[in-house]
Amino acid sequence: MISKGVLHEVPSDMQKALIADTNILEKWNNLTPIQRNEWICWTTIVKKPETRIEHIKRMMDELKEGKRQPCCWPGCPHRRPKAKKWF
Repeated sequence: MISKGVLHEVPSDMQKALIADTNILEKWNNLTPIQRNEWICWTTIVKKPETRIEHIKRMMDELKEGKRQPCCWPGCPHRRPKAKKWF
């Protein structure tokens, strides 16, 4: 089972990446719903498919390192109205 975020469902491309590595999937499921939400939004808000692929790869690498949320991310604009100014 793949746990979802607060506002966002895990898209299929992220699900595929998470399922491919059980260690990272366990780390993912141990994140808080808000932390998972931030990763999902950070990955899906980009416009180019190439950037989305890069974000998924970086997410996997950073989860493996033990990071719990994207670095230098103002936050999900769907959850934090103040973050909308960055998008």
